[in-house]
Amino acid sequence: MRNLSFFFFFITFFAAVRSDPSDHRYKEGDPVPLYANKVGPFHNPSETYRYFDLPFCEPGDLKEKKEALGEVLNGDRLVSAPYKLEFQRDKELVSVCDRKLSKQDVARFRSAVRKDYYFQMYYDDLPIWGFIGKVDKEGKDPSDYRYFLYKHIHFDVFYNKDRVIEINVRTDPNALVDLTEDAEVQAEFLYTVKWKETNTPFEKRMDKYSQSSSLPHHLEIHWFSIINSCVTVLLLTGFLATILMRVLKNDFVKYAHDEESAEDQEETGWKYIHGDVFRFPKFKSLFAAALGSGTQLFTLTVFIFILALVGVFYPYNRGALFTALVVIYALTSGIAGYTATSFYCQLEGTNWVRNLLLTGCLFCGPLFLTFCFLNTVAIAYKATAALPFGTIVVIVLIWSLVTSPLLVLGGIAGKNSKAEFQAPVRTTKYPREIPPLPWYRGTIPQMAMAGFLPFSAIYIELYYIFASVWGHRIYTIYSILFIVFIILLIVTAFITVALTYFQLAAEDHEWWWRSFLCGGSTGLFIYAYCLYYYYARSDMSGFMQTSFFFGYMACICYGFFLMLGTVGFRAALLFVRHIYRSIKCE
Repeated sequence: MRNLSFFFFFITFFAAVRSDPSDHRYKEGDPVPLYANKVGPFHNPSETYRYFDLPFCEPGDLKEKKEALGEVLNGDRLVSAPYKLEFQRDKELVSVCDRKLSKQDVARFRSAVRKDYYFQMYYDDLPIWGFIGKVDKEGKDPSDYRYFLYKHIHFDVFYNKDRVIEINVRTDPNALVDLTEDAEVQAEFLYTVKWKETNTPFEKRMDKYSQSSSLPHHLEIHWFSIINSCVTVLLLTGFLATILMRVLKNDFVKYAHDEESAEDQEETGWKYIHGDVFRFPKFKSLFAAALGSGTQLFTLTVFIFILALVGVFYPYNRGALFTALVVIYALTSGIAGYTATSFYCQLEGTNWVRNLLLTGCLFCGPLFLTFCFLNTVAIAYKATAALPFGTIVVIVLIWSLVTSPLLVLGGIAGKNSKAEFQAPVRTTKYPREIPPLPWYRGTIPQMAMAGFLPFSAIYIELYYIFASVWGHRIYTIYSILFIVFIILLIVTAFITVALTYFQLAAEDHEWWWRSFLCGGSTGLFIYAYCLYYYYARSDMSGFMQTSFFFGYMACICYGFFLMLGTVGFRAALLFVRHIYRSIKCE
């Protein structure tokens, strides 16, 4: 599985950078690379800072590790750590440095301890964490709290022959530096290393990180989520299929009987609007661009699932997901160009170049503006989430040298496809007037109905995904997530088809945009869930974390809106073509 991941990143020119050029084999006494990554408030996962932004002891040979694109996007900034952990060499109370902390140093450490700062390091590519200090809350009043910094770290390292298998870090609760007072403090930072042998093979050393999401009680909840979703789908699809088949059968019998009997009898229901149902929608350039972007995002999601299911995104394969997202999005832009332009030309659009520009900007535009704002916030906070200038240049080059040319090539291919829109009935010259409809048949109430059912099928799984993306949980059960994704697509398609039928039966022929909006409305429900998660299920705080959470979730939910809107429209189009092909219309 790991070989496949390396192959994938090699062919995309962004091979995941490993901590050491070796094959992770060491002899006794060999230096094993230990990198300090970042520090930050435990409850604000986006708000991370460089390790040495806090006044820790710096090593004499401070070296920054070169990062791959995905690692930089992930906010990783690895530098050599001040601790030396040679292979199979035990150490006891080794001094890193003995230094006097100034009042400013004490204030910075105290502020960090108050905010529950944790540190993260990588030892031979294995992640390790720990808190930098603790708060003694014996006094009821916050002014009576006492703040302590840990100054002694224990490393317990497990090895199998010539390879590192596991590392655990713990802090000595008795070796503390009191930071409560605004005064200079003398502090000696120490570390201890203990090596122990284990029988765990090297290939399974990452298993312990993925086991947390596979614990029996977690799996029970996941399977309950799946069963709940499946029952929802079966009831919904069974109910809709029964109703629609029965109603449609009655409709077909009735319309066939009407044709045989009174020729001059006035038509009613969805047959009545056969001359308008395939009338092209308003704002067809925007509609085609939304379909193109939605198709591209759907393809991107499918590819990400394929990579996840074959084991590319194992825990702490730093930045692999971000690298895959950037590369696959760039490579699939041709799909967006082809789909949008070919559909736009089917709708008898003439300005295909403008349509192509709109397709290119429809998702990337809001994402770029959000990124600019949030990157500025991260720069102001001096956080690791702020992308370096070189990384921004790389992304701009990918966009200009890969994404844009493929988008244009796809657009040219779409324009030259010369496909005609397949309408089984002729469209009349003048549109019929839509009869007055009750309020619940309006666009907003219909969107609320359409979005609720698909959202109810996925909301249990959403908590685990949010806790992974915006917290410190690990999510590895991609097979369950894939099943939930399939269920989401089925429910979205069915509910959109049902609402489209009821809309046509009410003699409202403007179903094109409605089916897209109803399909995509689940994205709005997911964003509403973001509000609930932020205030009820998380402890996130501060302007930077809040803006990152709501900013990037807005982009993700907008992507879901486009993708599921496309699924809803495609399902509705298939259905409408099918029912009008089954009757004779004058």
